[in-house]
Amino acid sequence: MFDTFRNAWKIADLRKKILYTLMVIVVFRLGCAIPVPFIRPEALQAWVGETGNLLGYIDMLTGGAFARCTLFALSVTPYINASIIIQLLTVAIPALEQLAKEGEEGRKKLTRITRYVGAGIAFALAIAYYFLLRSQGALLYTEGASAWFSAVVIVLTFTAGSLLIQWLGEQIDVKGIGNGISLLIFAGIISRWSSIFTSAKNYLDLAAEGETKYYFFLPLIVVLVLAVIVFIVILNAAERRIPVQYAKRVVGRKMYGGQSTHIPIKVNMSGVMPIIFASSLISIPGTIGSFFPTLYDSTVHPVWAAILGAFQYSGWAYAVIYFLLIIGFNYFYVAIQYNPVEIANNLRNNNGTVPGYRPGKPTSDFITRVLGKITLVGALFLGVVAVMPIVLGAVTGMNIALGGTSLLIVVGVALDTSRSLESYMLMRHHKGFLE
Repeated sequence: MFDTFRNAWKIADLRKKILYTLMVIVVFRLGCAIPVPFIRPEALQAWVGETGNLLGYIDMLTGGAFARCTLFALSVTPYINASIIIQLLTVAIPALEQLAKEGEEGRKKLTRITRYVGAGIAFALAIAYYFLLRSQGALLYTEGASAWFSAVVIVLTFTAGSLLIQWLGEQIDVKGIGNGISLLIFAGIISRWSSIFTSAKNYLDLAAEGETKYYFFLPLIVVLVLAVIVFIVILNAAERRIPVQYAKRVVGRKMYGGQSTHIPIKVNMSGVMPIIFASSLISIPGTIGSFFPTLYDSTVHPVWAAILGAFQYSGWAYAVIYFLLIIGFNYFYVAIQYNPVEIANNLRNNNGTVPGYRPGKPTSDFITRVLGKITLVGALFLGVVAVMPIVLGAVTGMNIALGGTSLLIVVGVALDTSRSLESYMLMRHHKGFLE
């Protein structure tokens, strides 16, 4: 991967694209440091930082901008939510499904619809964020005309910041090296990794004071993180290839077909989306409990205290439910992406067959069985990577900042960016660079 980036730097066009992408990332990080007026961010930082809170998860995706109440506090969250909603509705609404099949023009219309939906979600989240700041006492003005003016400024600033990030991501897609939104999330997550060294120093200080267990746990965690990175790289590239044989056919005086090919099915075809869905869902009880702290009092609300206690980030019940949700969402996401019946029909229409299976329903059933097995392997992989930090934290008693979700996103984006650069160099026929 490093050779790919070094070789890409030698090409003038790619070097301009890389520099443009870096410039956009710098602008993004500057926006993450510019505070929104009329707010005291210190009143929100401690509450957002509570583990297991949905807002803490959003803060991780925004690179800490959410807790600091900066211009880009909402980050790409509205755009991601809009993309997921439109993708799901494309399966359910025939009009959107027809747009998706209309080629480039249809995709442009879907992109425009996604922008509008993202703007609406950003405005709604900005209003909710304002009321959250108000409930936590983070506003400078709460009464009179100043309060109304500050409310309008805060809501519009958060909304404009989210739309600006969406535009920056699109500029990376057009003028940069691609994967714009993913690269911005990548930059936000990387910016928070400096806290890992601070935590490591604190644990070494504790070890020097007599807590010798940290001398053993720190190297163990480093080795496990490296092993997980290797595991992610291998499984991201792993795929199951279904062989396909196309029959020969004569058209006029020429013979077509007869070649053998395959249908590639990736083991991790859903990426980190199941983890994002599961994290958002399982964090809702903890977020509700943060709004109503009295629910944790077992003497007043014993039932609610037991339920909310089961959803604490460090608990075993949380890890088990989280793991099962990831598996469930992985199957759901794959189901809306792959349609075995449609694949089998396309093969039959093009005179293609899977060796050993008749066209039509037998081929569809075979593809369904393969998809089920591959999906299970991918789901178990995602679940293990996501739950491992929770298990390690419970066993070692250490607050492991490097979560499985952030690790998956960082490694996945790095691999996708590397593949994009390789594809660009291959199109320019610079074969020597890839040897």
